[in-house]
Amino acid sequence: MGQKEEFTLTTATQRIRPDFRKNRLLQVLLLWYVVFWSLLAIKPLYRQDWFLENLLVIPFFVLLVATYRVFAFSNMSYLLMTLFMSLHAIGAHYTYAEVPFGFWLKEVFYFSRNHFDRIVHFSFGLLMAYPARELFFRIARSRGFWAYYLPIAMVLAFSGMFEMIEMVAALIVSPDLGDAYLGTQGDVWDPQKDMLAATAGAVIAMALTSVFRNVFKRKRKDL
Repeated sequence: MGQKEEFTLTTATQRIRPDFRKNRLLQVLLLWYVVFWSLLAIKPLYRQDWFLENLLVIPFFVLLVATYRVFAFSNMSYLLMTLFMSLHAIGAHYTYAEVPFGFWLKEVFYFSRNHFDRIVHFSFGLLMAYPARELFFRIARSRGFWAYYLPIAMVLAFSGMFEMIEMVAALIVSPDLGDAYLGTQGDVWDPQKDMLAATAGAVIAMALTSVFRNVFKRKRKDL
């Protein structure tokens, strides 16, 4: 498994040799996220809400760093995870209900609410399903139907778990910030819609993965 294989950005390999010193893309991604997150940690709209939003992000980031030598994801997975975590950092800075981009979308498309939270939940499925597939592919050796179904199921499960964790955290840590943290914006079906958005993103991600995988196979046969 050479260095070239690491940069194919696919989960086709069973092993990826972790060498952070030679992985320029991973170095750039790490630098980007640390700087971006640090800048958005300065004077967030609501400090307590920012703290709640990062209760799970910081442990996840530490886990990725701590397990890098034991299990290194492909560069594609790290790129997708960085994109999602960057979107989450924006939501944590403003609170999901008050992100300026969401208000811009609301005005342009005459939405009834700020939909930035929906965008991030959809992005969770779209961007995190591929790393989940890689995890199942390389550890559980899932193939065929299961290689595409299990990541979708994992996204749905984690979406439901996050909704419950958010509820408990809001009630225990700061009940008065519950609405700002949960970002329901008065929608009683908000958790279900968030889970649906994440699942839809995961389904699209797996469909695209299947298409690109088949195209890649055809190209290899033509060589």
